[in-house]
Amino acid sequence: MIFNKDTANNTAEQLLKIKAIKLQPNDPFTWASGWKSPIYCDNRITLSYPMIRNFLKTNMAKAIEENYGKPDVIAGVATGAIAIGVLVAQELGIPFVYVRPEPKKHGRKNQIEGYLEKGSNVVVVEDLISTGKSSLLAVEALKEADVNVKGMMAIFTYGFPIADENFKEANVSLTTLSNYKILLEQAVKDNYITAKELALVQAWRKAPDKWTNEED
Repeated sequence: MIFNKDTANNTAEQLLKIKAIKLQPNDPFTWASGWKSPIYCDNRITLSYPMIRNFLKTNMAKAIEENYGKPDVIAGVATGAIAIGVLVAQELGIPFVYVRPEPKKHGRKNQIEGYLEKGSNVVVVEDLISTGKSSLLAVEALKEADVNVKGMMAIFTYGFPIADENFKEANVSLTTLSNYKILLEQAVKDNYITAKELALVQAWRKAPDKWTNEED
């Protein structure tokens, strides 16, 4: 679920403008999974642009309060969402923690870094949702810490059906500032891709593991 359409369009426009999201259907990227992809998203680039990071933190904080109420704590998913999570927590004036993919092997062996009181109401912040697997592992760790996870807030989602299934199965509500469908609408409007390229990138989202940019 997106926060609202105007914010979604504005977010997509800004991510494309600073190349936090790149669309290259004719020269696809290769993900770590081995998938060929016409899109690459690195929302950490937004941190280098004060006006854009302020826009993101303000609207994420607003969306959190409107959808989940003001939480006791913001939890960022390491490592991509630590910085934006801190900014959102600062905007809301509440504590921040972050969640590692797994517990540290040494020291206190923490998976959750920061002070987190049992019974707290927590909203998880992410920068990007692909399959949702790593994000939901963070939710699982938080639930094991005996806190109430109200939901998750992310900048952008590819909108994969598998992600929808994973969040539904985990019973976790997801809100994002923008998504793949709106990004493509904005990309065509601003001439980042042609109508012919649009068909290619739309096909990718439906079956990313089988996608190719080669014509039959």
